[in-house]
Amino acid sequence: MRIAFFVWEYPPVLVGGLGTYAENMTRKLVDLDHDISVFTLNPGGLPVREIIEGVEVHRPMIANATKIFPLLVTEDLRRWGTNLKFFNDVFIYNILSATKFVNELIRRDHYKFDLISVHDWLSSMAGLIIKEELEKMPLAFHVHSTEWGRSGDTGSEVISHLEKVTAESADGIVTVSNVMRQDLARHGWPENKIDVVWNGVDPERYDPNRISKEEVQKLRDRYGIGADENFILFVGRLTWVKGVRNLIQALPLVLNEFPKSKLVILGRGEEQRDLMALADRLGIREKVLYRFEFVPEEERILHYAASDVCVFPSLYEPFGIVSLEAMAMEKPVVVGARGVVGFVEQIVSSGPEQNGIHINGHDPADIAWGIREVLRDQKRARKWGENGRRRILNYFTWEKAATQTLRVYENILNK
Repeated sequence: MRIAFFVWEYPPVLVGGLGTYAENMTRKLVDLDHDISVFTLNPGGLPVREIIEGVEVHRPMIANATKIFPLLVTEDLRRWGTNLKFFNDVFIYNILSATKFVNELIRRDHYKFDLISVHDWLSSMAGLIIKEELEKMPLAFHVHSTEWGRSGDTGSEVISHLEKVTAESADGIVTVSNVMRQDLARHGWPENKIDVVWNGVDPERYDPNRISKEEVQKLRDRYGIGADENFILFVGRLTWVKGVRNLIQALPLVLNEFPKSKLVILGRGEEQRDLMALADRLGIREKVLYRFEFVPEEERILHYAASDVCVFPSLYEPFGIVSLEAMAMEKPVVVGARGVVGFVEQIVSSGPEQNGIHINGHDPADIAWGIREVLRDQKRARKWGENGRRRILNYFTWEKAATQTLRVYENILNK
């Protein structure tokens, strides 16, 4: 197939899980002998067209229209304030990408595409424009999260409307977990259009055997975590849906039983200052260590290797790639499992194949219980880690994800 892939973030611009997904999925589709053209945001200074590992990448240069939007748009968008620049960038990227696709690639250069694939509301406008211009072009709408989920049933009416209209216009909808599929159906989305494809991880890149004991020791020394101390790791955006605040509140309860423990937080987001202040109020400043940045992948892998337990107490998480990364590195995981949280489909919480603990991410006491349960038995924790990697190899590789995605696309084309 020849597929046009519209996604807001793509290397070298990476913000979170969507960029990681896009990078790995497109390259795996190329490995499987398909032609992929990516249309993505250009923050400035990047080539407008290049080939990256076999993937054709288009990045139209954008312009600033923030002074125009308040004259034209709804009150909902006026309330965005300084964040209107973000909407501007997304809007202009969509308009320029759609017009380049339709007018240059299709009409002028006579490219033949089988299908367009748009990812979240961030690329939905391009999908709607192309669908209007090229009525017979099949449209697959990938939903990695929703506005109501990210905002706690509030958020932008404009974005929610874009999501709903794109779902209605699409020929097929792909989402990342069964709990997410159920949530979309509860909100009135056409259930007969929705397919589930789990995300993946590269088990060769995320392989504990790649990391030496010396590298692990060096990292632990850098954080001042001794051989007799427990290294608790969180990786993710520092926003309310990730449950990091509740994790910090859980730490004193962990320290009561395991005083030789430290929590390392990797990530950035709007809660950075609040989290530091919370740790200070709880009197555990020296027990919480921060890296407020998007940590490069190789360094992230090293952190997984050096940790004793990985904790992701999300309150809303349609899938969550970080848990796959930890599992691939043979680490036991403690994950949120209440509400729309796809971790429940990755982590087996009981029986011979157990690889972690399900907890209520809203409850610091329950988070603390899950962490203590892992730390109480190191031999059992290692077994859970081994089970996790085995589960990755069986169900959660990028090749499996790409193959299943292609099967969905073929079904859309057959319809």
